Amino acid sequence: MRIDVIGRNLEITKAIKDHAEGKADKLPKFYDGVQSVRFTITKADHHHKGSFDVELVIDVEKHDDFVSHCKSEDVYGAIDEVVHKGSRQLAEFKEKLKIEKR
Repeated sequence: MRIDVIGRNLEITKAIKDHAEGKADKLPKFYDGVQSVRFTITKADHHHKGSFDVELVIDVEKHDDFVSHCKSEDVYGAIDEVVHKGSRQLAEFKEKLKIEKR
């Protein structure tokens, strides 16, 4: 599985990248067809303190990409929340596939 962490108006540090990759590694347990995960982290303000916009795009087999967004003052909290939203989307999709097969 490919994991990309992209920063816009922000330099991605090793700690941010490791945190995002650690969270993304847990996504295949919700649905096995995950092919790639892309985090796009944007800092809204150019000042020392600002809000972060995090977008998560999950590419899966035989379905359109799943997209989640989150805004927060804390980049780590935003990553956690966006991964939670993405995992919920994957779990609901997997449940939908199970119901259709019955």
